[in-house]
Amino acid sequence: MKKLNNKVKRKLRNRKKLKNINTNRYRVSVSKSLNNLFAQIIDDKKKKTLVSASSIEKEIRLKKIKKMEKSSLIGEILAKRAKEKNISEVYFDRGQNKYHGRVKKFAEILRKNGLKF
Repeated sequence: MKKLNNKVKRKLRNRKKLKNINTNRYRVSVSKSLNNLFAQIIDDKKKKTLVSASSIEKEIRLKKIKKMEKSSLIGEILAKRAKEKNISEVYFDRGQNKYHGRVKKFAEILRKNGLKF
């Protein structure tokens, strides 16, 4: 129970800081489960998801690769889809996750492929 409360607190604390800073950019929201990683670019003003990518998509699911490699592959796919929609500046919302491991790898790949945050 305590671990869940800490995750919820961390999520709310991060969102509060991000909302105060970023007003004219889209949000890259990341969530992860034990085996999968989900990411989407959200327009908070219109409350719409513009672009999304996840490890349960058919092309990624069929490949037998490790979780760290999946996160980098999802980063490349999301960055490519964002470029197609002319999205270049975003802010990174890691939610309740700590910035290390798969989440950190995902963020680095996004930066490497042209998204600025």
